[in-house]
Amino acid sequence: MTKLKKSLGLFDGISLLIGITIGSGIFATPQVIARYLDSFSVIIVLWVGVAIFVYVGSLIYAELGCRFPNTGGEYIYIEKAFGPFWGFLFGWAQLFIIRTSPAAGLSLISANYIGYFIPMDQLEKNLVAITVIIIFGAINYIGVEWASLYNKFSSSIKIGGLLLFAIMGLIIINGDFAKLSESAHATATLGPTGNVVAALMLVLFSFIGWDRVGYVAGEMKEPKKVIPLSMLYGMLLIALLYLSTNLLYHTVIGLEGMRSSTIIASDTAVALFGNMGAGLISIMVIISATGSINGTMMSASRVYYAMARDGLMFKWLDHVHPKFQTPTHAIIAHCIWGIVLILVRQNFETIVSGMVFAVLIFYGFTTVAFFKFRNSEAGNKDGYQLPYYQILGTIYLVGIIGLVLLRFFYETDKSVQDLAFVLTGIPVYFLFFKERLNS
Repeated sequence: MTKLKKSLGLFDGISLLIGITIGSGIFATPQVIARYLDSFSVIIVLWVGVAIFVYVGSLIYAELGCRFPNTGGEYIYIEKAFGPFWGFLFGWAQLFIIRTSPAAGLSLISANYIGYFIPMDQLEKNLVAITVIIIFGAINYIGVEWASLYNKFSSSIKIGGLLLFAIMGLIIINGDFAKLSESAHATATLGPTGNVVAALMLVLFSFIGWDRVGYVAGEMKEPKKVIPLSMLYGMLLIALLYLSTNLLYHTVIGLEGMRSSTIIASDTAVALFGNMGAGLISIMVIISATGSINGTMMSASRVYYAMARDGLMFKWLDHVHPKFQTPTHAIIAHCIWGIVLILVRQNFETIVSGMVFAVLIFYGFTTVAFFKFRNSEAGNKDGYQLPYYQILGTIYLVGIIGLVLLRFFYETDKSVQDLAFVLTGIPVYFLFFKERLNS
């Protein structure tokens, strides 16, 4: 039987983490968040708070990845802790909303920034977005090394580009931070708490990505070493880049200007460097967004493959190409459903907020599994372990539950639609997989 190839090291892990996490979030969500909140001070507190919150989550996942260094990530943890039904439901949600939504949303953002150079209507942007997904499906199809190479390239571009963008921009403004004191009533209509919850969903989307490093543990040379170090270095660098970029946006454009922008990075670059600078920033955003599409495809397809291998997904997905040594059928399925979501949902904010709501539910399950494994000392015990796990893990879990309940309360209709994507897996499990597992 052909197996996945162990070829990924620490640089690959950090590149994967940054490649997935820094997609279009920092280039597409700040202007939307500005509509929900009334001042920069509130906005930056949310970004700092979420950075700390997800860093705790990344350390929990680092321990889980060391305990179970197998391809599949959360699917492995949930299935071992709660059984095959919950493992299946997680994997089903991965395919139908959680991991394919970023492919759809990020490809649309890529098309928007391509539109800076080539004016397009919405239909043409949708076609460009679909083409982007197909291109990166092909790259992932022909080998994990090629996909990882693009991760390294895009991560280098986005790290270097964002750092240069922020540093040069802050030098040019020469200490003029007057616009940071701007205040204006929120234009969104969910009420003070509802607006904060909606904004938090978008900030969380910008940080999500750290959870997928463990998905390719089976292709890492030393997963017990690579996973925690990737989380540590990667998350610290991402938080620094996000905070400095938000500072620059608000300093240059201001709260009101951000609310009217659709391509905030380019608009900021125009104000600072003129049209040539804006063109370079647009290219950087395209590389960044496609890098995240590539990284998500690279990691999530391994979940579908791992599930099919365990009899919890359609057997067709349990296929490793004999030449390329990649889960090619799983990659194809990921691309197809990402394209379907572009055609059905089309709106970036709807796509990504739904994805965050669904993934938070399974973050909760994974955190409960973490407590269960720690208390029972399951898996490998000689890798990274989270200090003060009772306190930090409990705070993290309470935060997740609170966000899910608040989002359901303030955006009930959208939450029901998003939950429906997950729950469609229940009849599929009982029709196709329950008896197969019992036989």
